[in-house]
Amino acid sequence: MTAIPDTSAPIARIDTGKQRQARITGIVLLGCAVLVALVFLPDINGSATFRLSRPTDRFPIGNLVVPGGPFLYAATAILAFLGARQFLRGGIRWTSLSLGIGLAILVAAFLVWATAGKAFSLTGMLQATMVRAVPIALGGLAGVLSERVAVVNIAIEGMLLAGAFTGALVGSLLGGFGGLFAAVAVGGLFGFILAALVVTYRMDQIIAGVVINLFVLGLTSYVSSQVFAEHRFLNNAPVFRAYKIPLLGDIPVIGPMFFQQNLFVYGALIMVGVATYYLFHTRMGLRARAVGEHPRAADTLGINVYRTRYINVTLAGMVAGFGGAWFTLGAVGRFDEGMTGGRGYIGLAAMIFGRWHPVGALAAALVFGFADSLQQKLALLNTPIPSEFLAMSPYIATIIVVAGLVGRARAPAADGQPYVKE
Repeated sequence: MTAIPDTSAPIARIDTGKQRQARITGIVLLGCAVLVALVFLPDINGSATFRLSRPTDRFPIGNLVVPGGPFLYAATAILAFLGARQFLRGGIRWTSLSLGIGLAILVAAFLVWATAGKAFSLTGMLQATMVRAVPIALGGLAGVLSERVAVVNIAIEGMLLAGAFTGALVGSLLGGFGGLFAAVAVGGLFGFILAALVVTYRMDQIIAGVVINLFVLGLTSYVSSQVFAEHRFLNNAPVFRAYKIPLLGDIPVIGPMFFQQNLFVYGALIMVGVATYYLFHTRMGLRARAVGEHPRAADTLGINVYRTRYINVTLAGMVAGFGGAWFTLGAVGRFDEGMTGGRGYIGLAAMIFGRWHPVGALAAALVFGFADSLQQKLALLNTPIPSEFLAMSPYIATIIVVAGLVGRARAPAADGQPYVKE
């Protein structure tokens, strides 16, 4: 009697898509190894000196001196090992981790190559990283607050721009805090308008966000060219200066980065902490997340879906308005046409990379802020890289991070879907 094979046992299936991604990651890492070996190594000249203290620091520490040649040889070997491992073994589990480690090594190798034979203030760059991450982190936080209740907020760019414009205009007339409160209020107003369009009138959420962006861009561009050009006193706002927190600001390296900053940096860190507590440790936060995951079930349990969405999207607008005020009241003291430079869209990328979590969005914003500050610092080192390419680095980092490191990040289940109460 012929035995019949048991077909009831589960058959292990290989996810060819994941294997392909793992092998592509391996090829990218091998390409990074070739880049370091053929471009950086032949041109290395001496050691790279990274200054970890400034003359004004209370507790100075010595410089970090990295021998250029040995470090680049080690970086090449590690990149080649990670790339070969991913390509040959298809390490599906470790794809994102390997790519993240590889990119970090590549950035370190690039810094050593660019700084070889020179001195570079690492503390200053980290401090600038935190500053430049603020609008991106707040844009990402605005996206988290909106999308946790299933409203896609493409209008973050417009809200940032509106906050920057209002901060400059009202700040010129009423001072810094007057401009800050006005920027938050205007951001909340546009958040309320977005909520009305997509919640009450069920307009397509992407189109509604684009409409707000175009409206704000057109209005601010007109006022900037027609009114501010003639009445310059309306575009001369005060700038919030940095405040050093006693004792904490004296900690080497970390102190200047986190505790010698202006109001916007401290405000962003506080908002991220408050938003995390609100979303994951309060009853209102649980209701908001329930609305984003399954609004009909939430409605059945007595949660007002419409009101919850209105509240969260309006709060998101207020956060974005605060972030927009950073451009004028926290940086330059004046408004320029289109000065947000796409930071709202990068904030959305930070939100996705951070997996719709406030702390994750802040961590992603620091990556983008690092790329932004790096291109400015490298310009001072007179590297042979064209300045146009350096200016592209924050946006290149956005593409690489979202395309390669996010993996399968799951948005709230009802994200982007209108809700009709039965």
